[in-house]
Amino acid sequence: MLRFIKGNLESIDGVQIYPIISLLIFFIFFVVLFWWVFTAKKEHIAEVSNIPLESNNQQNDDLL
Repeated sequence: MLRFIKGNLESIDGVQIYPIISLLIFFIFFVVLFWWVFTAKKEHIAEVSNIPLESNNQQNDDLL
C-alpha cells in the first residue's frame, strides 16, 4: 500500500516541502501554546477553571 502512495508522491514536483511545512506548523503551535500557558494571568486561569462549577451551581439553583 505504501509503495502506491510513494509512487504517486514522487511524481509531484516540490512535494518535499509539505512535511517541512507541517512540522513547522506543529512546532510553532506548541511553542505558542507553551508561551501562553506560562504568561497567562493567574486570575484568568482561576476564572476559567471555575466556569464548569458556576454553570453547575446555576443549574442547581434553577431546579430549586
